[in-house]
Amino acid sequence: MSQDHARQTIQDAHKVAVEAAAGRGDLQIDSEIVEAPIVPALVNLSTEADMVVVGCRGQGAVARALLGSVSSNLVHHAHCPVAVIHDEDPPTTTSSQAPVVVGIDGSPVSELATEIAFDEASRRGVGLVALHAWSDMGPLDFGAFGRAPIEWANFKVSEEETLAERLAGWRERYPDVSVHPIVVSDRPTPRLLEQAETAQLVVVGSHGRGGFAGMLLGSVSGAIVNAAQIPVIVARMPR
Repeated sequence: MSQDHARQTIQDAHKVAVEAAAGRGDLQIDSEIVEAPIVPALVNLSTEADMVVVGCRGQGAVARALLGSVSSNLVHHAHCPVAVIHDEDPPTTTSSQAPVVVGIDGSPVSELATEIAFDEASRRGVGLVALHAWSDMGPLDFGAFGRAPIEWANFKVSEEETLAERLAGWRERYPDVSVHPIVVSDRPTPRLLEQAETAQLVVVGSHGRGGFAGMLLGSVSGAIVNAAQIPVIVARMPR
């Protein structure tokens, strides 16, 4: 990219930001051109940021390659939450009153994702879908695990109670947000994408409870960023 192109790009972006901020109080907007590899530059800036926002063009092969080199790297290396905005049209079922969706697994980064999701839902004046999927193996086969359906039914009740406890404090803090909790025995990725079809934003953690579970949830965030047609925020803990 030439210097002239870079200057024009930043001027256009600054204009969009100013227009978007109109009527939103005293918001300072700064712009800067940095001559450096994009991912290291953004990771460095993320150390002093509340959130990094990047765009993604469509789902073509070239776009996916770019997503892998920029958004995916930020999702795994940034020091703050990362928002990925797709420029393709959202699902036709999406409306201004569509809810925010958050994936919850009980980890510290999931708690941050929950905080972000409640805050976003409150700002937008919409409801929140809180999804907890307790299995990374797909829909549970009761017989394969040697347990009767009644045992799994009791386990689901226990998981629902645990989710309710995790949400209780946030419900008190954000009484204006209507919450719809969902507990399922399935992989989180397909269920989150299913909910995303009628949502306006998805919030997930960058990784889960550590070890293998952490790797799985890390793959969940990457899969959601790649597949969702709506904005996705990936919560990351400061390092």
